Amino acid sequence: MPITKKNPKVHPSGDKRFRMLEATMKRYQYASDALIEVLHQAQELFGYLEEDLLLYIAHSLKLPPSRVYGVATFYHFFSLKQKGAHTCVVCMGTACYVKGAANLLTTLEQQHHIKAGETSPDGQLSLVTARCLGACGIAPAVVVDGNVEGHQTSESVISRVKECLDHGY
Repeated sequence: MPITKKNPKVHPSGDKRFRMLEATMKRYQYASDALIEVLHQAQELFGYLEEDLLLYIAHSLKLPPSRVYGVATFYHFFSLKQKGAHTCVVCMGTACYVKGAANLLTTLEQQHHIKAGETSPDGQLSLVTARCLGACGIAPAVVVDGNVEGHQTSESVISRVKECLDHGY
């Protein structure tokens, strides 16, 4: 698509989300120190940060791809893979770990045939770990679709995740 007054700087794919991302980069004057803000916007628009998107951002902000990838993988908020319809976050902080979080994680991995950081093949469940949820008083804790669940056992976390998968909430 040619660039014209009517059609300002459209990404070759024609995807309008790139135009919105471009507006964010322009607002920050393509400054390299706006990388985190740009990554947040990209993830909000696209759902996750795939490799081509990271390369596009690196090129646009005139940064080495290794720096963009490094920032995207350093912060827990960013995801390089598409997330499932439902998410289960297992806290692996000290209090949760001591009270059995590793067993919860192993149980979930075995039950759903995925490892931490992966999404089930049907796209329904993403299993994630967190360094600390700040819910030490109710350890071990998990977050299922945004709801903090405390004092979890293998049975209770399997039941809670199954409930979300079966009923869509």
